[in-house]
Amino acid sequence: KMDDDDDIPQLSSHTLAALQEFYLEQQQREGMKTSQGFNQYSIGSIEEDWQLSQFWYSDETASSLAKEAVLAAGKGGRIACISAPSVYQKLKEQGGEDFSVCILEYDRRFSVYGEEFIFYDYNHPLDLPEKLLPHSFDIVVADPPYLSEECLQKTAETIKYLTKGKILLCTGAVMEEQAAKHLGVKMCKFIPKHSRNLANEFRCYVNYASGLD
Repeated sequence: KMDDDDDIPQLSSHTLAALQEFYLEQQQREGMKTSQGFNQYSIGSIEEDWQLSQFWYSDETASSLAKEAVLAAGKGGRIACISAPSVYQKLKEQGGEDFSVCILEYDRRFSVYGEEFIFYDYNHPLDLPEKLLPHSFDIVVADPPYLSEECLQKTAETIKYLTKGKILLCTGAVMEEQAAKHLGVKMCKFIPKHSRNLANEFRCYVNYASGLD
């Protein structure tokens, strides 16, 4: 009778080390998620899910957009992030006392953020909890999940309902005309980058004098 062990493919020590490192990282990540404190907000504590058409911004871009949102909202301002979780995570990381923020997101994993998380499906743009009063946010930062006019149009309904006026939209360069049509926003010079390169060129659009030019 052959030794059973012979059938088991042996991994090279290099592969084994790489695997161990991978598992360790996974464990640390899980640990980060559960350990309390600001860690839960760090980028990467929730992985992007391509099936939900999620693409995280690069750290630099998320920081720039978060900074812009805080400036635009002003002291004591309220910021809404629609389908823009990496900006939300950056805002939480900054942990400013002088602004508040909500995340409207389809991905229920973000419910770890508690009260600030609002389940959002752009197909039902005004299906929002009563606590979200009309025109109660100083700025709305939105990144519609799909590059389609339908998605932009529906997300635009939510944006217009929530904002007191200021809008910061991130979407494909191809959406420039639709963005102007549905939200009256113009393209900025600032070019948002993603942590993985996307095929479509991405741009930011605003309807106020922003720091993104």
